[in-house]
Amino acid sequence: MAPGPRSDEVLDAVRRAFVGDAGTPVATGLRPLTPAEADAVLAGRAAAVVTDPEVLAELLPGTEVTHAIAVADGEQGTVVYTTEQVGGLPTLVATAVDAATADLAATVRRLRGEAAVLDALHSTGRQLTAQLDIDPLVQDATDAATKATGAAFGAFFYNLVDELGESYTLYTISGVPRAAFARFPMPRNTAVFAPTFDGEGTVRSPDITKDERFGKNAPYHGMPEGHLPVCSYLAVPVLSPTSGEVLGGFFFGHPEPDRFTARHEYLAEGIAAYTAIALDNARLYERERTLATELSRSMLPVAPVTPGLDVFTRYLPAVTGSKVGGDWFDVIRLPSGGTAFVIGDVVGHGVAAATVMGQVRTAIRSYARLELPPSEVLRHVSDLTGGLFGESFVTCFYAVHRPDHGTLTYANAGHLPAILIRPGEPPEQIGEALAQPLGVGSVFPQRTTGFPVGADLVLYTDGLVESRTRDLTLGMEWLLAGIPGLLTAADLGTAWDKLVQELTRGRHDDDIAVIHVRHRGEDAP
Repeated sequence: MAPGPRSDEVLDAVRRAFVGDAGTPVATGLRPLTPAEADAVLAGRAAAVVTDPEVLAELLPGTEVTHAIAVADGEQGTVVYTTEQVGGLPTLVATAVDAATADLAATVRRLRGEAAVLDALHSTGRQLTAQLDIDPLVQDATDAATKATGAAFGAFFYNLVDELGESYTLYTISGVPRAAFARFPMPRNTAVFAPTFDGEGTVRSPDITKDERFGKNAPYHGMPEGHLPVCSYLAVPVLSPTSGEVLGGFFFGHPEPDRFTARHEYLAEGIAAYTAIALDNARLYERERTLATELSRSMLPVAPVTPGLDVFTRYLPAVTGSKVGGDWFDVIRLPSGGTAFVIGDVVGHGVAAATVMGQVRTAIRSYARLELPPSEVLRHVSDLTGGLFGESFVTCFYAVHRPDHGTLTYANAGHLPAILIRPGEPPEQIGEALAQPLGVGSVFPQRTTGFPVGADLVLYTDGLVESRTRDLTLGMEWLLAGIPGLLTAADLGTAWDKLVQELTRGRHDDDIAVIHVRHRGEDAP
């Protein structure tokens, strides 16, 4: 539906045309139309006579209409109607209005169509560039481009680099099952495919089988046997906007000739440009995430064998989001025969957080080996790192088991409380809110409690109990409820894997670090 240039004046002119045989005006009524009704009744015209009885009955139920004219009015419209007898003047006026505004209506329809195309393209771009996971990103891009071009099927072949620096090619399919291409090899850099894989530009052909470049390469000399029929062909390279590197290429086919237009080419190129930005972002994110994960893993220790204790540890980098790199644990054998258990979390993520974590871990190990009490270890580390973190900070729970005393002495710098389970007693949270984080606090009170044979100690980071969809308090309640199941498990590793799955539903968006210490008592000689 297209509006006239001055819809209020057009409406007045149409109303004045409602006259009886004697030339005198007759009474008229007005009924506003919804946008959907206006589109249906006017069909892009500025004015139209409404004669269909069913349409009139729906628009004006219970009214004996003798004549009705629909007039465009912006995005909506208005029906002018009468129940009296009139001559043919309203129809003549409606025809004249429509004829006088036909060119304008066509222009408005074209501009609206172009605006709709741009809106759809930008909407697709926003969805693509908001993603950081490459697999769904490329599938969404392929689906969107295949739909936008009206192709019978589309494919996106894209390049990735593995951890050894070697490039390899993957692909996605849209419009047909993946099995339709499963038995064909990856496309080679033939004369038809070269402009796309080399990044030279878009190729659009009304019938690719008649293209002079088609069928020149062995062993197929065209499409391999069993390939879906392709006549119309459109291929668009995907180029990195930062490096100019060819990231991949979109390929679209249709069995009928001349199905792809200049508009389809424009849409495909637009989606390819957004895909390139999204792939650049996703690849940079993946590289940093991998670097942070490997850096974190390289700094995590293997828990030493500790007489009288079974020590289970687990570090799980974030599987979603970008909060990887800041959590750590440590198990330190002390010269006096005691064992220090440390767990912490750098508030931040990525390589910077992993680097800070490594520095703090090294400082704690150094002070721990001096046999300083927990409060002094945390105080010295906090003083040392006071200006190290910038706007970030570090939480840390530090506990020392003294086997000769059967005790556990601990201090907490802003970290979550530990869980202590003595034989025959319910789980107890210890060390809650004792002090501020490292780099912020200066005093770190310590506490001592019994740690008898048969007792368990659990230290953990907040990725286990908190997420964007789960409140911290609720997560801690769930963890406490799951602790009894760990105490009776024959295989502690399997039991923890199950509990982590239950608590996070398999989609933890932050690192998880865990230490579970079980005091089994000294081994019999």
